[in-house]
Formats: sequence, structure tokens, C-alpha cells
Amino acid sequence: MANLNVEITGIRSPNPFWLASAPPTNSGYQVQRAFEAGWGGVVWKTLGDPILNVTSRFAALSYSGRRMAGFNNIELITDRPLDVNLKEITETKKKFPDRAIIASVMVEPKREKWHEIVKRVEDAGVDGLELNFGCPHGMAERGMGAASGQVPQLVEQQTYWVKEAAKTPVIVKLTPNITDITATAFAAVQGGADAVSMINTINSLMGVDLDTWQTVPHVAGLGTHGGYCGPAVKPIALSMVAECARDPDIPVPISGIGGIATWKDAAEFMLMGASNVQVCTAVMHHGFSIVEDMIDGLNHYLDEKGLQSASDLIGKSVPKYKNWGELDLNYRTVARINEEHCIHCNKCYIACEDTAHQCIDRLVDTSGKSILRVREEDCVGCNLCSLVCPSDGAITMIPLRGEMPLTWNERQRKISGLEADEITIS
Repeated sequence: MANLNVEITGIRSPNPFWLASAPPTNSGYQVQRAFEAGWGGVVWKTLGDPILNVTSRFAALSYSGRRMAGFNNIELITDRPLDVNLKEITETKKKFPDRAIIASVMVEPKREKWHEIVKRVEDAGVDGLELNFGCPHGMAERGMGAASGQVPQLVEQQTYWVKEAAKTPVIVKLTPNITDITATAFAAVQGGADAVSMINTINSLMGVDLDTWQTVPHVAGLGTHGGYCGPAVKPIALSMVAECARDPDIPVPISGIGGIATWKDAAEFMLMGASNVQVCTAVMHHGFSIVEDMIDGLNHYLDEKGLQSASDLIGKSVPKYKNWGELDLNYRTVARINEEHCIHCNKCYIACEDTAHQCIDRLVDTSGKSILRVREEDCVGCNLCSLVCPSDGAITMIPLRGEMPLTWNERQRKISGLEADEITIS
């Protein structure tokens, strides 16, 4: 078996699977049950001045028979007294000294407020701090959460204030509700952050009830925007992790968050630069025990790849992630249909004919059987047909031997060079 122990900015845990700051980490009872199930670490539900929550506060997007493909909440930070949370943190750390306990914290953007809560939380025995600059609702209207996280100067300033007082590592949790997450990640680094975590929830409205015309969820008939998470946000989160991981101006570890539900998701995040992962929605859907499958799955995967440690995955795919202008314009693939696996549903034909490049023909073979065939000379390799096909193995994308590699950037440099030569000659 491979070694699943990981370290992020000096914080060690027996595996890379942490629970994110959220309802599953609301109390010592829950966190201790999570550790008993096998979780390597937790980020305690955000601490600060206790607030009043509303009901109802959750909503979910179900799609094509899958429940909770996306999840929305309008819940705020802890509604439990700070002293109670800190007492439970101390007790839990004593029972599970080998597990990572990180305190998520959020206060007003005032230096003395940050210094005060940092001292109190660290005295409880946490392994590190996570600054919540991401919550998009409720707290943001009070000048905290995403209201700070969307302004690089505030991210840098408040991170600096925390680092003035902190004795444990500081992780800055970033909001995805921004044009360029690398701007705030860089600001966190400038403020002294030891690591960054991403993503927090995406600003969202889950839906409208077509019978009552009320928003989903609603509170006494009224609704508000909330935070969106779950499997549906994974591609967005993975992209933001990748952008930060490849940026040389952000040389700190990343804790990956967003739509992680299986060991495969975790492995993808680690390959794209995350040192560990945090999970929430999947646990709210299936319970703490899912970590058993995540641990087993990652162990088997590492063994199959001949890797000794989970840490060997970190960042291995980052060099393969480039800007569009660095992709080979001459690389070509075409679709080929395998009649043995084709179920003749015609989905590929309809998709290609109506929305792509009209390069699939419906023909009749010598036996009178209807078949589908790709005109490869007209196929642009867009991949749509293979995506809509419900039969595994029926459509394969085949790479063809093409011309010498040429990227857009190279092409533009050649054009610029020719233009410069023309100017010099004239």
C-alpha cells in the first residue's frame, strides 16, 4: 500500500481527505465521528461572532435522475458561542492528536478583531487557521466573506494582520466570485499566507417554484442569493486550482475544494496542483463513511501507477495545462464509428447534423442494414458525437498523423517576423 500521509504548509494528516468548513464540521461530536470514520483532517465551521440563521436554508439541483448534482445554501457561519466551539476543539485535538484541525475564522476587517480571535483560537490547540474570504451571502452584506475576498487589497491587508499574531500556518480561502482568482491568490501571498484554499461557493439562485413563484429556498415567501457547490462546480474549481498552481507568483501550497466526491476527483485536483482536498456536499449527501472508499480507491490507484506516496501526484499535470495560444493547431483527430457497439439511436447523427459539422452520413450496407459513417475528410474532431453517444466503444476519437506542430503563438511570431522583414526591405 502507498503512503497516504500528506503535508500542507507544515500541517500533517494521515491522508489527503479533509472535511471543508461547513455543516459537517459544526461541532465536536460531528468532527470526532468524522475522525473515527477515517477523515485525515477538518476545517472547523467558521468561527466568529455567533449569528442568527434562517430556515429553510438549503436547496439542491437534481439532473437526469441524479440528486444533488448541485447544492445551494444560505446558511451563515457558526451560530454557536465561540467558547463552546473552542472547548470542543481542545477536546477533539486531545482525542485525535494525529488528525489535522484547522479553524476557519471570519471577523470584521479590523486589525484588533483579527488579533483577538487568532489568539483565542490558537490557544485551543488548532494546527492552523483558514481565513474565510469567500462566503458570498449574509456575511458579505456585513463587509466580511466575499466582500473582502473580492478586493485584493483587503485580502492582503487582513492576511498581514493575521500573520502579525498567528503562530500556526495561515491558509487563505478564496472566493470564485471574481474575474481572476490569481489576483486575490497573489494578494494573499503578498500578505504572508502560507497556503491558499479554493474554491468557496459560487454566488447563485437555485430556482423558482413555478406554482408559488417563490424562490428556492425561501424564508416566509422571500429568498436571496446563496452559495453553490457540489459536483456541478468541480470543473470551475479545478480550473482555478490549475491557474494558481501554474503561476510562479503564487508559490504556496493549495488546498483544493469544489465538487470533490470520489477518490478520482481528489486525484485530479492533486494532479493539478492541490496538496490535499476538502469535501462537503458529498458528505452531506452520503455521510462520513464515504471516506473509506476514497482511501481504498486512492490506495489502489497509486499502487497501479507504481507510486509510493499520495504526494507523488501533486502537480504532475500542471505542465500540461497551457493557454489556448500554446496548443497545436495542426493536431487532428476524427471520429470513427464501431458498428459492433452502435445501437443505432442516431444521437450522434442528430447532434452532428443540427449543431456541429454535418459530417456523419446515414447509409445502407449491402445487406440492407442502416449504418452510420463519418466522412473523415470533413470531420473537425470536435468530439460532440462521442459525448452524446450512450454506447461505450461505439465512437472513438482517432488521432491522425498531421503536419508539423504549429501553435497560434508561433504562427503570430512568424507573421510578425515576415512583416518586420518586409518593412526592413522596403
